[in-house]
Amino acid sequence: MTFNRRKFIAVGAATAATLSAPHVLADTHGKPRVVVIGGGSGGATAARYIAKDSKGAIDVTLVEPSRSYFTCYFSNLYIAGFTELDEISHTYGTLAAKYGINVVHDWAVDVDRDAKTVSLAGGAVLSYDKLILSPGIDFVEGAVPGWSVAAQNKMPHAYKAGSQSELLKAQIMAMPQGGRFAMVAPPDPFRCPPGPYERISMVAHVLKQTNPTAKILLVDPKETFSKQALFEEGWERHYSGMIERVGPDFGATNVTADPEAMTVDIDGSVEKVDVCNVIPAQKAGRIADMAGVTDGNWAPVNAADMSSKADPDVHVLGDAAQQGDMPKSGFAANSQAKVCAMAVRGALTGSKVFPAKFTNTCWSLIAPDDGVKVGATYEATPEKIAKVDGFVSQTGEDAVTRKATYEESVGWYAGITTDMFN
Repeated sequence: MTFNRRKFIAVGAATAATLSAPHVLADTHGKPRVVVIGGGSGGATAARYIAKDSKGAIDVTLVEPSRSYFTCYFSNLYIAGFTELDEISHTYGTLAAKYGINVVHDWAVDVDRDAKTVSLAGGAVLSYDKLILSPGIDFVEGAVPGWSVAAQNKMPHAYKAGSQSELLKAQIMAMPQGGRFAMVAPPDPFRCPPGPYERISMVAHVLKQTNPTAKILLVDPKETFSKQALFEEGWERHYSGMIERVGPDFGATNVTADPEAMTVDIDGSVEKVDVCNVIPAQKAGRIADMAGVTDGNWAPVNAADMSSKADPDVHVLGDAAQQGDMPKSGFAANSQAKVCAMAVRGALTGSKVFPAKFTNTCWSLIAPDDGVKVGATYEATPEKIAKVDGFVSQTGEDAVTRKATYEESVGWYAGITTDMFN
């Protein structure tokens, strides 16, 4: 059931931001310069659209430490064996060769907003007229007492795809027969609201095939979660008796992990587990905080162009942004990037800027050919990105509908990764 990345379903036309008459920067050093930090769904898309649509009029530099980018979306399907790791891995060669983007594989370690420079770990200093930050997430230190990033090899988070995904899959496959898998889910807000619950589904799928007497413990501090009725219906249908969810009423807001002992303490009740997936509370990637554009956790932005409320020449995309009603998802970051790219290009070259409109859909796989989705359209208001209307899969849908939803997600994956990297 491995998906084919060449299969393509168009995601939709590019959208753009609404602004007043653009201010064209004086040409004091040749081409205007845009630096993009982060090469994921937001950053790669923004860099590509600015370079492509400006036709060489803007100098674009993309800073991304990883030479291969692993999408978090579809990484749960890798854990379940529905795809391979190399099928969710992407590189930046086409962005450099086809669009002339200067791709720099290094860490951004400082932003001087007064001097309009970005310092890199390797010693280089990049000047910019516009800076776009799309650094994804970091974890809140101490969010799960007893767990830290130093313990991620014993209790993986696997919420940054790649080696962590490989590790978690290997641990699941090595579980003893009749063993116990636990997940500590994060509090709101966090990357990909349905993600932990799709992961529970995919782990259950693996265990049903290889370890049918194993049990899954989901420790969740939230009263409710995305697509809850759909997931719970699917768990009962496909994995009856395997999954136990402990919510806040039963102590899930007071959890301690012990990676050495492989235990989870839930409000004084110590549970021994064989594999533990800890997904901590999250915040904007560190460089956003170093740039001084966060409130301590997330980066507030203006909806019309994704510009920082702290600095109009800095834009923040995707998971790191505090923007309003959109979830933190790859689709959302891609949609925001197109709005931002249009606004930045307009500000730097005087090109036309259209009103901002945003879309998002999040697909989840519960079992083979049993896909569900939730989505919405949004508009920019003075206060936030505001939801206009939405849709969600319904409980009780027939098998044909659910299979079509899954196949739609495969097409979307091919479409968005083409949109980002090709």
